[in-house]
Amino acid sequence: MTEPTPLFQAGRPPVVADERTMLDAWLDFQRDILLWKCQDVTAEDLVRSTVEPSTLSLIGLVRHMAEVERSWFRRVLAGEDAGPIYDYTDSDDADFDYVDPTHVEADLTIFRDEVVRCREVSAGFDLEALGTNRHGKSISLRWIYVHMIEEYARHNGHADLIRERIDGRTGDWPD
Repeated sequence: MTEPTPLFQAGRPPVVADERTMLDAWLDFQRDILLWKCQDVTAEDLVRSTVEPSTLSLIGLVRHMAEVERSWFRRVLAGEDAGPIYDYTDSDDADFDYVDPTHVEADLTIFRDEVVRCREVSAGFDLEALGTNRHGKSISLRWIYVHMIEEYARHNGHADLIRERIDGRTGDWPD
């Protein structure tokens, strides 16, 4: 398997910047951390659930975050009719449950492509822009950014545990 490279390789976010630059940088940083946790891992290990009884796997987290990106930026913010990426007919957790080592490259590509598209979508709105969630509630782009950073940070913690179980590697983003 080829090594997944970070999306933007931006390194650590700036410590001084305007709000939008800071939010974009922190979100990109969290996106990159998820891919970094998948580097140097075989396809078989990317799909392996290592923290029983959870079905979480590294590629499951990647697949989940592709769906989350699509949901918040494309559906909620932009109002796009962007259907789900994965088939949830038989499971509400299809992004986690139906992982296959022969599909990890495609899953990584889907994630990267979805992030690129969501970055393009969000760039067209200011932070006060409002989208509508599935319950009809207005949600600001600012809130979506903060929520996405939180969502990635939480799941990157899961990725830390999974990766440690796979090969013992732990740690923060390399400087």
